[in-house]
Amino acid sequence: MEMNEEEEEELGFSRNYFLSKELSGSSKKKSAHKLSDVDLVDEHELRSSLANIEPKHDKEIASLVKSYSTLYPNWLLNLRCGFGLLMYGFGSKKDLIEDFASTSLTDYSVVVINGYLQSINIKQFLTATAELLWDQLKTKPKARNTFTTIDDVFSFLDGSEDDEENDYVVCIVIHNIDGPALREAETQLYLARLASCSHIRIVASIDHVNAPLLWDKKMVHTQFNWYWYHVPTFAPYKVEGIFFPLILAHGNATQSAKTASIVLLSLTPNAQSVFKLLAQHQLEHPDDEGMPIENLYAISREQFLVSSMVTLNSHLTEFKDHELVKTRRHSDGQDCLYIPLKNEALEKVLSEISQ
Repeated sequence: MEMNEEEEEELGFSRNYFLSKELSGSSKKKSAHKLSDVDLVDEHELRSSLANIEPKHDKEIASLVKSYSTLYPNWLLNLRCGFGLLMYGFGSKKDLIEDFASTSLTDYSVVVINGYLQSINIKQFLTATAELLWDQLKTKPKARNTFTTIDDVFSFLDGSEDDEENDYVVCIVIHNIDGPALREAETQLYLARLASCSHIRIVASIDHVNAPLLWDKKMVHTQFNWYWYHVPTFAPYKVEGIFFPLILAHGNATQSAKTASIVLLSLTPNAQSVFKLLAQHQLEHPDDEGMPIENLYAISREQFLVSSMVTLNSHLTEFKDHELVKTRRHSDGQDCLYIPLKNEALEKVLSEISQ
């Protein structure tokens, strides 16, 4: 079969096209550039530059967040009816949830979990929640030292033999229940079991698009019993973003002074004072391996900063979760606490939180 001129021209064009690709591919040199050759900036410098960026639409964001306050009565009613509140939508919901807790949950004890942290000791948190409820109850059905296992904790949180005691509720506020510290399957199972306890109500937020995949049907509808609320705030993730490493920055081995100050200012005054005691000891004894926990407890109790070792341990857990304080073994065998900051940075932290 003979080809006409048009078909021959098209075939010739195709041959020339693939021939040119083959020649260019064989002669093309590979780039010698590597990702490691990229000149990364210091993390502190990069975060400072990000902090200097002027925020946009502040008034509109504030107005939007304020408009959600009209939903507070509904949210409170949902909690009283046994539902858990799950907030979703673009933007940080931390300020919104904390405003709801401070204005509408004044009749309840509120415990906060910051799921955006890199690590959280969930078992220690459950025990502390049981201790808090135990302090609220008029009758003491269990002694504190009976919370030896997780099953004991859940059994206590799930009810009381006295019907009058069932009115006592602890509200758990979980910022980013889908955060890196809470994504493990075992952790989610603990939280779901906690949410199903009669003395517990959950108010949580999610930001990851695949967050619902963390739960099965039973957890969603029976244990968490979520009441979903779409509350986009479009607010920047300022606090949440602090604990995530920046791609274009060098990683730092220790917590920066600025980050430590921001974290400490979000804690209670007593927690800040306990940190100050540890910081002052470290500055006054730079050659020591750290401050023994017993010494810190004795001084804190003497200054009425803590009432028991349980209270001090709750502060220390918060510090360790934020990597503000670490533990190492002293030469004599006892555990000592130290702050992983240089003296200059530590002095700057103390000056900022003392203002």
